[in-house]
Amino acid sequence: MSDAREKFCERMRAAIKAGALRKLTLGRYRGPESTLRNLFVRPVQLKGGPHLSFVWRHETRDVTKNHPPEAAVDLLEPLIGAGFLDAHLFTHDESVQLESHPRGKPRLTVTAANGDLGGSSHDKAKSRMIPPNAPWLRTLGVTNPSGKPVEGMAAKFRQIERFAEILQHLLDETGLAAPLEVVDMGCGKGYLTFALASVLGSGAHIVGVELRAELVEFCNRAAAENGFAPALEFSSGSIADRPLANVDVLIALHACDTATDDALAKGIEAGASLLVVAPCCQKELRRQLEAPAVLAGPLRHGIFQERQAEFVTDALRVELLEWAGYRTKAFEFVSTEHTAKNLMITAVKAHPRGDEARAARVRELAAFYGIKRHALARQLGFLLV
Repeated sequence: MSDAREKFCERMRAAIKAGALRKLTLGRYRGPESTLRNLFVRPVQLKGGPHLSFVWRHETRDVTKNHPPEAAVDLLEPLIGAGFLDAHLFTHDESVQLESHPRGKPRLTVTAANGDLGGSSHDKAKSRMIPPNAPWLRTLGVTNPSGKPVEGMAAKFRQIERFAEILQHLLDETGLAAPLEVVDMGCGKGYLTFALASVLGSGAHIVGVELRAELVEFCNRAAAENGFAPALEFSSGSIADRPLANVDVLIALHACDTATDDALAKGIEAGASLLVVAPCCQKELRRQLEAPAVLAGPLRHGIFQERQAEFVTDALRVELLEWAGYRTKAFEFVSTEHTAKNLMITAVKAHPRGDEARAARVRELAAFYGIKRHALARQLGFLLV
């Protein structure tokens, strides 16, 4: 066993024995199971006492198993640096990363703990991630001093909670480590930007970009008052005109019409490992839609045209992201009772750009609906026809 791997395993054993483990992430799988991607380990409290929950992340499913601490250590040690080339250990005091290479020396990196990355209870209360009585929620007018949502803000609070849950899950999946550079494009009043700061703590530098100067001023003042500055800051500007470089995570929630494409293109250009967008007002393609014969009748109705345009716009975005080197997911992130614009697209950098099979898939989809122009395709230099 190499010195770096032995030191990592020593820290892991000590953290598990002392009950100091917060989470363990194993990535870059190189074993015989073709669909396996990651392993995530967290402490849980069961009726039988403390256990470690193993979540085996496969391409299309998750498998969860719980193990007593000693048995968990016996299972984990052979996987570290062998089956999984990346290992990231989070404790109450430090973050430890082991990067192994098949033909090189493993590298161990140790940094001080950096903010709340999640609790350890089996049924983790949502308030542990975003406490309802957090001062910043009061500053933004979401909750009152007792931690209850103010009138008309219950749906907003649920969006904030859900966003924090999704973000934590995505960070676990990607294995991104501090320090992170995060940009929230078109952040508005900053509800979700502050949620980012709350989840990531001091392990990230976060910039919220907003066109309206009065909101930028308000958010910078709120960040300072609540102790988030300078790790959290807000800047005035448009998504299209904002220059980006060396970004790890890009967020763009409810950026209208092609502003979502602007944000995605900026994130891809800046090399972001994680993209998170919630599209809004997908209008660009509606006038281009040429109904296939079987759909011509239904698409005479405006409501079906609108929904079809939304579907085609976002389906092409997903396919273009796959072509650009990302693994994507599209899902409803909150109930429609909270917002009608509840589609979220996430993209994790996963493979080389430019695969011809993926390119053909994009063009086939565009041709089926008669689409010749798409903002994201244009900005990526992808020819639809």
